[in-house]
Parts: sequence; structure tokens; C-alpha cells
Amino acid sequence: MAENETLECITEHERILQEIESTDTACVGPTLRSVYDDQPNAHKRFMEKLDARIRNHDREIEKMCNFHHQGFVDAITELLKVRADAEKLMGQVTDTNRRLQEAGREVTAQTEEVIRCRIQQRNMATTVEKLQLCIPVLEMYSKLKEQLESKRYYAALKTMEQLEKVYIPRVSQYRFCQIMAENLPRLREEIKEISMSDLKDFLESIRKHSDKVGETAMRQAQQHRTFNSAVAKQTSIGHYAKPVYSLNGRTHSHSPNGLLMDDDVVDEEEADEEVLTAQDLVDFSPVYRCLHIYTVLGDRETFENYYRKQRKKQARLVLQPQANMHETVEGYRRYFNQIVGFFVVEDHILHATQGLVTRAFTDELWNMALSKIIAVLRTHSSYCDDPDLVLELKNLIVIFADTLQGYSFPVNRLFDLLFEVRDQYNETLLKKWALVFREIFELDNYSPIPVETEEEYKLVISRFPFHDAEIEKQDFPKKLPMSQSVPQIYTQVKEFIYASLKFSESLHRSSTEIDDMLRKSTNLLLTRTLSTCLQNLIKKPHIGLTELVQIIINTTHLEQACRYLEEFITNITNVSPETVHTTRLYGLSTFKDARHAAEGEIYTKLNQKIDEFIQLADYEWGMAESDGRASGYLMDLINFLRSTFQVFTHLPNNNNDHASMSGKVAQTACMSACKHLSTSLMQMLLDTELKQISMGAIQQFNLDVIQCELFASSDPVPGFQGDTLQLAFIDLRQLLDLFMVWDWSTYLADYGQPTSKYLRVNPATALALLEKVYRGMKDTSKKNNIFSQFRKNDRDKQKLIETVVKQLRSLVNGMSS
Repeated sequence: MAENETLECITEHERILQEIESTDTACVGPTLRSVYDDQPNAHKRFMEKLDARIRNHDREIEKMCNFHHQGFVDAITELLKVRADAEKLMGQVTDTNRRLQEAGREVTAQTEEVIRCRIQQRNMATTVEKLQLCIPVLEMYSKLKEQLESKRYYAALKTMEQLEKVYIPRVSQYRFCQIMAENLPRLREEIKEISMSDLKDFLESIRKHSDKVGETAMRQAQQHRTFNSAVAKQTSIGHYAKPVYSLNGRTHSHSPNGLLMDDDVVDEEEADEEVLTAQDLVDFSPVYRCLHIYTVLGDRETFENYYRKQRKKQARLVLQPQANMHETVEGYRRYFNQIVGFFVVEDHILHATQGLVTRAFTDELWNMALSKIIAVLRTHSSYCDDPDLVLELKNLIVIFADTLQGYSFPVNRLFDLLFEVRDQYNETLLKKWALVFREIFELDNYSPIPVETEEEYKLVISRFPFHDAEIEKQDFPKKLPMSQSVPQIYTQVKEFIYASLKFSESLHRSSTEIDDMLRKSTNLLLTRTLSTCLQNLIKKPHIGLTELVQIIINTTHLEQACRYLEEFITNITNVSPETVHTTRLYGLSTFKDARHAAEGEIYTKLNQKIDEFIQLADYEWGMAESDGRASGYLMDLINFLRSTFQVFTHLPNNNNDHASMSGKVAQTACMSACKHLSTSLMQMLLDTELKQISMGAIQQFNLDVIQCELFASSDPVPGFQGDTLQLAFIDLRQLLDLFMVWDWSTYLADYGQPTSKYLRVNPATALALLEKVYRGMKDTSKKNNIFSQFRKNDRDKQKLIETVVKQLRSLVNGMSS
């Protein structure tokens, strides 16, 4: 075992030594580490083995050195012999070199001089060549500076383009060219900023000058309309003058460069005065210059977007009205001038530039503006209550629409708006004429018009179409049936028609449409304004019966005059009334309604007057006997009624219709008064607060009713047949006869029979009055109980009354069941 281990150890050491000999020194570490990792005492044995290997190598080296020693010695000997020759040769070479250097020193100096001259010559040629390349660059750059100083920015941009594409690339290696190239973008930005600043100044300027531009354009449009009207009149007599005017100056077209050019050369006689255009009032060069600059810089889209955005903002500012614009026509005029000026400028930009603004953009702006304009006008016109201001507003809208229509902007919605403004105008007219009518009614004396002379008569009939053959035959002085308000009302209606006609001018409407407008507005005046004024007049407390009668007469004559108003409108519009769809005047119904209201007010006031007299009644309901004559209040009432019904003789009766009308009014008023008097007297008897009535009071009341019947039979108003008017008191008469005759047996026996003498007496009415009489008799019996001979008669009468009361109650109960 020990021997085997020793052999293995020796073999391992041998391997390690071979690795050490054959391996690089940097890798010896792991090999040596394996010596120490081996068995104990292995290190010692390895060192012994290593020493043995070293001694072995030393012996081999020694053998090799001994083998080559003689050759080495021989080589050294040979070298020693050659050294002397080498030193001799070195000396000769050194001497030769010295002599050669001395001989070539002058040639070298001359050669260097030649080389230096050649280099200078070459450098000079190169410099000249480079300077010839640089001089144009410097000249162009100097030119660029001059152009910038003189604000020729478009030319400066062209120069920059040449510098970048042609000149600088030739000498781009030089520092100054690099500096130039670096400066060019900065200069472009400066030009952009400067041109944009000019554009902003232009936009600010155009905002200030829009008012003047619009004022000029609208004035020219108005002159154009006036000129066309004159031409139309001249055409009818065979003369015609060619217009020298268009809405943007003279008639124009567009040249290739986008600027406006004149199409027609006007004769000197026709062009005495040149018309100002937008170019004459506004310098558009900043826009053109900025557009060209941004186009050259390849940033046109940015410029277009900026310009359109700013113009949209300005449009919104222009469309904002002043708060008090509706107070004066100047406020509206400034508003329209600014808008027209804005769109005149946009139209010029549209045609003078290629694509800066498009037709779609201007249409969008116009549609936005049109909606805003209509809303503003609709709002502000509603605040206006002066028809003259509304009329001036209408004229401004027409000129405004005509002006913009000349620039191909659609304005149909503006003319549609005019119909709304027309309604507003009519409303203001109606309000104004309502005041006029009220003033006329307040100043009227409601008396027939006195005419002293024929001149006065002609003056009246010149203002109002009145014709009456009977009155014309009368001698002067004489009276016309209507009051002074009638010709005044008729004249004011004609003035209203004229005022309404003014609005229809220049609306580009046909005669038929204008005729229809006039008739509709006149109908509103008659059916609403005048009718309301008449109704309010009739309801006024101070208007008495005499005034109401005169109002009926007035409305009758105004009703007759309506056909003359129709003829008046026909003469103005030249539209035949037989034309289909022609609107008729509704004056007939207006005046008929007013007349009916006046009649109703007559009946009401008459009844109120009767009530006032009735309130003066002071019956002594417990009197033993009557006074033998009618009550004073009733006689006063009857006298009042007689004098009142005489007033109705003044109602118009110049023809059968009016005669029948006046008779009907008088008869109705008389019948209404009698019925109201009868009802009031009946209510007085049946008043619940009246507890007892004596037979003497019944007799006194009977005398009053007799006077009423005498009044009814005296024919206070002609036209009643037979005793028709007396029938108004039939209920009272039968009731009083029943009590005066004390014919209860007949009443009870014939009750319900058509031939009954007391057919109009209601059991409940008879019962109520009988109970009051019964209480009165009982009270009288108590006072007269000292006369015993009457007590038995009173008791018998009381028993009879009690019996009748029971029977009446049974009749009342039978009716209720």
C-alpha cells in the first residue's frame, strides 16, 4: 500500500512539473494550489522532485553551452576585426555628408524661396476665386438689408430665397455664410411679425372705417334707387339715361391680379361725379402684402385662418347694438352702416384676393349676421312707440337690404322681417290714432253742426261725404245732423290710410298686396281702435242720454261713409274692389256694434235714472186714506220720461231704414223704461223689510200706477200698436184691482182659467201682499178698539183674510209640489 501511494505521488508530481513548464505563468497558481491540496508531506516531496528537475535542466544547459563555446569565441574575434573598418567608413561618410551639406545649402535656400512664392501665388489665386464667389453673397445680403429697411418685405423674401438656394450653398464653408444662414430664419420671423402687425393695424383701421364705408355704400344705394325711379318715370315718356353707378362704385369685374377694374367707360356727360369705392376709403395693401408674404413663406393657411378668425370676432362686435339704439334713427343708421361697411370690405377681399376668403365663408358670416340682425331689430323695434321712427327704420332696412343685395347677399329674410316691422308700425299707428280719437271725442260737444253760410257747408262736405236732399233745400242757417267729431274722424281715418301707405313704399310688392295691406290695417283701425274708443266713450259716466243719442247719429253717418273709404283706397292703389281676394272694410259691423252699445247704454242709463227717482219715494204705508193725487216723485219721473223720449225725435230718419231704426230704439227704450218702472214698483210693494201696508197706502199706490198707465196710453213714443205699452203695468194693475175691489172669491174661483180676470196675479205675490195688509188691518184695529160697533166688522174681515190666506198658501204649495 505504501509503495503504491508513493508511485501515485511521484506520478502526480511529474504531471504538475510538466504543466508548470508548459503553462503560462499567469495560470501557475491553480497548479501550485493542487500541491497543497494533496496528501500531507506532499509539499516536501514535491520540492524534492522540483529540485531534482532543476538540477537536471542545469546539466542540460551546461552541456549545450560547452558544445557552442568555440563558435562563440570565433564570432567575437571576427567582430573585433570588422570594428576598425567600420570606424574608418563612418569617418569617410561623415566627411562626405559635411561637404555635401555645404554645397547644397544655397540651392536649398533658393528652392525654399521658390516654394514660398508658389504657395503665395496659389493662395492668391484661391483667394480671388473665393472672393468672386463671396462678393455676390455679400451684395445680395446688403440688398436684403436695404429691402428690409425700406419695408419691401415681399422683395426681401425673394432675396432670401435666392441667398438660400443659389448663393450661400456655393460658400457654405465660411463662417460668415453660416452666420447669414442662421440669421435668415430670424429675419423671416421678423417679416412675419411685422406683416402681421400691419395686418392687425389694418383690421383695427377697418373696424373704425366700416361706419364710413357703410355710410357711403348705403348713400349710393339710396341714390341708385332714386335714379332708377327717375329712369322709370322717364321711360314712360321715351327718355332713358344710363346709370353710372353700382353698389361698389362703378360696374366692375376682376382682373387677373385680383383687383377691381371698370367694365364700362361712361360718357363724360354721365360721369361728372365719380363715385367713391371701398378702395378709395380703405388701403388694402397691408392685406395683400401680408397674404403674399405668408404665401411665400409657405404659411398661407395660418394667415387665412387668423384673418377669418379675427373677422368673425369683428363681425360679432359689429352686430352688437347699443342699448339705446331704438331711441333715435341715428342709432339704427350707425348700426346698419357698420354692418354694410363690414360686408363691403369682405366682398372686396373676396374678389381682390384668391382664396383669402371664400364665398362659403362670406355666406356663413352673412347667415350668422342675418340671424343676429333680425333678432336685434325684432327686439329693438318692439320698444319703439313712435310711428315716424318705425317708418324711418323701415326705410333704413330697405336701403340696407338693397345695398347688400347689390353685393349678392340674400336679403329675403330682411323683407320678411319688414312684414313684422309693418305690424309693429301699424300697432304704433293704432296707438297714436287712439289718442287722436280720444281727443276728438273729448272735444266734441255732441250737438248737430251749425252751418251759417254756404261756404261753411261746402267746407264740411269737403271733409266728409254728406248728402241730404232735404237739408240742402233748407235755408241758412241750418244744422247738419252729425256732430263735429264725424268729419274729424273721417279725415283722421284717411290720414291713417296715408300713413299706412308710406310703409308699403319700396317693399317691392304688387298693387294688390299693398291694397290688401291698407285694407287690413284700416280694418284694424275701425274694428279695434275706433271701436274701443267708441265703447269707452259710451261707458263714460258723464255721457248722458242726449250724448248717447248723438253718438248713435254719428255712427250712422260714419257707417254710410265706409263705402267712400273703400273708394279712397281703390283710387290710391288702382286695384278694383271686384278683384278676387280683395279685403272688405268691416266698418259696418264696427259702427253697428257701437250703435248697439249706445242703445244698450241708453236703456241702462234710463233705468238708472228711474231708480234714482224711485229712491225718492216716501210712502206712508200706514196711512188711513190716500191723498187723492199721485205722488210727487212719480210725477217728476213721468215728466222726465216725456222730455227724454222727445230727444229720440232727433235720431236720423232720412230714409226708411233709419226711420225704422230710430223708431225701434225709441220704442225699445220706452218699453224698457215702463217695464223697469213696473218692476221697481212691484218690488217696492213686495219688499221684505216692509212688514205691513194699510188699505189707504194701497189706494195711494193705485193712484201712482194710474198715472203710469196714463203715461203709457199717451203714446210717448209713436209706433206702439193698441195698448202694448200699457201691458208693462198689467201685473200691477190686476194685483191692485184685486185688493181695491177685494174680489177674492172671483180670483180663487177663476184661478188657473185662461179667461180669469186676474190671470197675471201670482198666488205667492198675492199672499205676500195680503199678509202685509192683514198685519196693517190688525194694527189699525188695535188703534180703533174704542169704537165697538167696528170690532165685529173687523173681526169678520180678519176671518175672511185668514181663510183667503189659507187658500192662497194651499195654491202656492200646490205650485211648488
